[in-house]
Amino acid sequence: MTASTTSGEPNQDAEVAPNNDSADTLAAQIDALQAELTQLREDTLRERAELDNQRKRMAREIDMARKFANERLLSELLPVIDSLEAGLSVQADTAAHLREGMELTLRQLLKVASDNGLIMVDPVGQPFDPERHQAMSMIDAAGHAPGAVVQVYQKGWVLNERLLRPALVVVAKHD
Repeated sequence: MTASTTSGEPNQDAEVAPNNDSADTLAAQIDALQAELTQLREDTLRERAELDNQRKRMAREIDMARKFANERLLSELLPVIDSLEAGLSVQADTAAHLREGMELTLRQLLKVASDNGLIMVDPVGQPFDPERHQAMSMIDAAGHAPGAVVQVYQKGWVLNERLLRPALVVVAKHD
């Protein structure tokens, strides 16, 4: 219903006023929504940039970890290399001294290996374990239980409970 003047004609000013108020309100809401949209776009852009930077940082850290993963192991091997070089530099020495030097160097190397989780598998006298041993042959072996490892051709190695190489073995035959 429209407001009317005393003469009975509709009042144009009365209609314009409510429309102006609602137009101002709508314009204010549009401005507020546009400002909110602009802020959300900026926030999204900032979040994307932050995620991209984090991804790049993680890629750099992984690359560095791969590059230097063996650093500790290799630094522990340096004294072994030094021992081998010192043994090779000796000119006039006996075979007994060379053997003694090789045994010391082997002990150094085995200590470094065990400190880094490498364990030797030398199963002579133990029951054959197909998870850790590879049978090369079977023989009749007096004094050995059937299925026991009689001889080791090549020792096996386990790294942190994961088999690197099975021991190559000869197994006593079952009767």
